[in-house]
Amino acid sequence: TKGVYIAKDNNKIIGVAGAAESSTDGVWEIGIDVMEEYRNARLGTYSQTMALIIPVRGFTPVVGKDTFLAENATLVGDVTLGEGCSVWFNTVLRGDVNTITIGDRVNIQDGSVLHTLYQKSTIEIGNDVSIGHNVTLHGCKIHDLALIGMGAVVMDDAVVGEGALVAAGSVVLSRTQIGPNELWGGAPAKFIKMVDPATARELNQKIARNYLMYSTWYTQKPEEQS
Repeated sequence: TKGVYIAKDNNKIIGVAGAAESSTDGVWEIGIDVMEEYRNARLGTYSQTMALIIPVRGFTPVVGKDTFLAENATLVGDVTLGEGCSVWFNTVLRGDVNTITIGDRVNIQDGSVLHTLYQKSTIEIGNDVSIGHNVTLHGCKIHDLALIGMGAVVMDDAVVGEGALVAAGSVVLSRTQIGPNELWGGAPAKFIKMVDPATARELNQKIARNYLMYSTWYTQKPEEQS
């Protein structure tokens, strides 16, 4: 299995990088003096990554293979990321009070914040989902192939159906149910129209594939980048 190297300075976690092999518990500690060497090396799945990963209440974030974590992304506590995901700059996945579960090929773009309610709401995100820049997700469920536009807010116990689109800047109130292949927008968000399922699938899978490609630019040597 893939492990995680954790750099510490005076017992404070300051960054992590991927490991080709893992120790018994999947976490190996290394000194700050060698972290820069690892940062610039190609280290398996998470090469060049120094995201801040913080264990809380006995939970340590779990990251699937081929997942990219930007250098200043933050993952806290009970967070599980699937394979082929990307978590971009200044993004916070804060699983300190409840669970955050994310499927495969999900891109969570710059500045987004994911959080939950203590002992109440959790976050569940399916596969091939795109979360735009500066989105706030709080204790909601996002089904496969959905797209959440830039700057949108989705509140506790709201559900966004498969292939649905939430327009940029929208505010989806608590317990709102957005059906499959529906477009919603506004503050508060309201139904606008149906979206052709094939069009929604094509759009969201294209974005998911593009973000997989973008993430490789940060893990490849310059001559390998396209």
